[in-house]
Amino acid sequence: MNTRTKIKICGFTRSDDVRSAIDAGADALGFVFYPPSPRYVSPAAAAQLLAGLPPFVMSVGLFVNAGVDEVVAVLAQAPVQMLQFHGDETVQQCHQIANAVNRPFMRVFRVKPDTSAEDLLEYEAQCRAHGPLFSGLLLDTFVDSFGGSGKVFDWSLIPKELAPRVVLSGGLSVQNATDAVSRVRPFAVDISSGVESAKGIKDAVKVHAFIAAVRLADNQG
Repeated sequence: MNTRTKIKICGFTRSDDVRSAIDAGADALGFVFYPPSPRYVSPAAAAQLLAGLPPFVMSVGLFVNAGVDEVVAVLAQAPVQMLQFHGDETVQQCHQIANAVNRPFMRVFRVKPDTSAEDLLEYEAQCRAHGPLFSGLLLDTFVDSFGGSGKVFDWSLIPKELAPRVVLSGGLSVQNATDAVSRVRPFAVDISSGVESAKGIKDAVKVHAFIAAVRLADNQG
């Protein structure tokens, strides 16, 4: 039986791009609430984008080192369904914020060259032990700045028993998506810059091609 890999596309700023991604078959859309990011969207603008989402398309809000009050204020205007913590937040802080707004969350683990399989399994266990709102790890490539890296890490570092639960990110593209899904078999993939014509501007052709590349790997599974 073939597994259908979930697809999240992140960094939306325009309603046309939201509609195009939904039409292409995206399962989740990400909105960046980190002001230094070129893909930042204000809570008011995000609220308008969220209004166009149909049922069963997940909305995800990306935060970097935001406090409880900031996240509460954002969600009061833009009630995303899931949180994504992409900064230096501790496991305890992630759970504190998630509990304050009653939302599940993903924790981004930025993979370094010396990261081990045991590091990933141990960190996931820590996140799960603190409470039920932890949804899973999103694996990205470590870089000095926050937000998406646009760079690939060594996928072989992901332990086989963890792969079916993670969201794979970091340098994914139309060109490598089929190989990534075939090799890792993650629960989901996450892409931003790899389907853009400019920062924060999605390319509909690339979005469709990326989703087709993921589905190709699914069909080969």
